Amino acid sequence: MINAKVLSKDNQEVGQIELSEDVFSVGVKPELMHLAVRSHLAAIRSGSAEVKNRAKITGGGRKPWRQKGTGRARAGSGRSPLWRGGAITHGPQPRDFSFKLNKKVRRLALKMALSSRMAQNKLMVVDDLDLPEIKTKSFESVKGKLGLKKPLIVTAKKYNNLELSARNVRNTQVVTQDSINVYDILRHNELVLDKQAVDALQERLS
Repeated sequence: MINAKVLSKDNQEVGQIELSEDVFSVGVKPELMHLAVRSHLAAIRSGSAEVKNRAKITGGGRKPWRQKGTGRARAGSGRSPLWRGGAITHGPQPRDFSFKLNKKVRRLALKMALSSRMAQNKLMVVDDLDLPEIKTKSFESVKGKLGLKKPLIVTAKKYNNLELSARNVRNTQVVTQDSINVYDILRHNELVLDKQAVDALQERLS
């Protein structure tokens, strides 16, 4: 087990917490975390790019002119891809970019991301992160006292006051422990967990 300090919102040590080595001291394989990041980014792609093919364009049911005798090239529809206002051939269609990542691989990559932040001394455990009111100034004060620049704040459950107070603060994200992912951990400089989130993560990932 690893012992870590538990801090208050005023950056005062209020206790110690034991962190599981199975979750916070795992050997890091960058290629595995890279795969998890790729999977996350692929899953959130909208994949909504679309062009109209001949089936989706109205009109064009009537032959523009007779087949022979006009001196013009033969034409069967005014919605041909060769015509202005016509269809697009082989254009993009809605698709799902996500790809399957095994559950064990996802869990291991998450452990590695948590362990990397622990090894870099960029993981902080705070006793309680909830705020008494919705006020950005109050959150900025807590952030300043803890010395945070670009934090990912992870709580055990949804704290409405905290989330609403932090949502307009630049380079700051608040998530619950069940929605934490490798991409968010790696793109923030600091990882801040409340005590209950640590317990929940260790129970879920051990």
